[in-house]
Amino acid sequence: MSFFTAICVAFVIGYAFIALESVTKINKAAVAILMCVVCWTLLALGHGELSMPGFELGEAIERNLGEAGTTLFFLMGAMTIVEIVDQHGGFNWVRGVLKSRTKRSLLWKIAFMTAILSAVLDNLTTSIVMIMILRKLVHDKSDRIWYAVCVIIAANAGGAFSPIGDVTTIMLWNGKMITALGVIKEIIVPSFVAFIVPTAVLQMHLKGELPQVVSKREESISEVTKFERNMIFALGVGGLCCVPVFHTLTELPAFVGILGVLGILWCVTEIIYRKNEEHDPMAKRVTRMLSRIDMATIMFFLGILMAVATLSEIGVLTAIGQWLDETVGNNYLVTGAIGILSSIVDNVPLVAGAMKMYVIDPASASFAVDGIFWQLLAYCAGVGGSMLIIGSAAGVVVMGLENISFGWYMRNVTWIAFVGYIAGMLCYWLEKTVLAM
Repeated sequence: MSFFTAICVAFVIGYAFIALESVTKINKAAVAILMCVVCWTLLALGHGELSMPGFELGEAIERNLGEAGTTLFFLMGAMTIVEIVDQHGGFNWVRGVLKSRTKRSLLWKIAFMTAILSAVLDNLTTSIVMIMILRKLVHDKSDRIWYAVCVIIAANAGGAFSPIGDVTTIMLWNGKMITALGVIKEIIVPSFVAFIVPTAVLQMHLKGELPQVVSKREESISEVTKFERNMIFALGVGGLCCVPVFHTLTELPAFVGILGVLGILWCVTEIIYRKNEEHDPMAKRVTRMLSRIDMATIMFFLGILMAVATLSEIGVLTAIGQWLDETVGNNYLVTGAIGILSSIVDNVPLVAGAMKMYVIDPASASFAVDGIFWQLLAYCAGVGGSMLIIGSAAGVVVMGLENISFGWYMRNVTWIAFVGYIAGMLCYWLEKTVLAM
């Protein structure tokens, strides 16, 4: 067996163990980390045999670890910021807006708010915010899991029509393949269809009235004034909204902006708590909240991203893209297949590979700026990740926060997300053919 085959086999076996976590009872984070180590070890031993001229192992690890690190630090910073705001009552008004009498009405409110917030913030941050809010609104785990599924689908769909809503759209926007106005105008309707159709199906699992949660003041929350609470909310949520602007103006990675917001919030809360006793057990200091970060989710994310990176390094993802182009050729089929693949492996290297395979051609309706191929790629790479729970950053985060198993999601949700995915593509086709006449 060649090292190329061995790497692919190791990835498939690791992926299978992640999918069968509920059967094997082995934590997915442990499997992901081990899969990452095995894949990189095989690459280290066999890169000479794989005929990779100019390949430097240390450089490759540093490059991919740097790319993964930007996502991990973004995730840790965003989770901490959301926790700070939530612990100080900052999301109370959001819970008030979402408060509903019936389970189905709450589902629709969650779907639309998630999609809109995802376009303004990004699908990763929005997923964290919405899950934190859901925990306050829905205490029944069996019901909350369906709301969490809706969050994943709506977050990915909302991020697809915004140039700052998903990592892949940011890549295409920075690469001049799409424009902000073009992708919003052409993709917004298909993206809304991609989460409205699944939400209509998901509501079948929710019936009856929603138990009303009586608001009680938690003894563990420190006394802060209304002004201080509002200030923390404004700094936290306002800071998150400004991260895309910071990224655009400075071209620094988004995690730098997130850490900047966290640093400001940290300093502000330290100043607020100076008036309290040093050992105030109720003080919600950032140092205590950092200990609440789910490190299992972080390690799972690290393992998955670094394992997929080995497939990118040996050219598997690029080869798949080239094969699709040569054997299929049709823009809708090629991008549709890339979207499905993005639910299996990370959509970032898939989109990066597609951007390297094709070049901007002003004379082509498909490959010009805002051409059909690039817009479809933005839609498919974003929305397609909803078909499997580890197919998107939003899915991985929700998987960790709500402990949703890969197998349960695949049995109950994959087909629902697929129906929405196809419905959105059909909507885009109608826009470009029937409505364009």
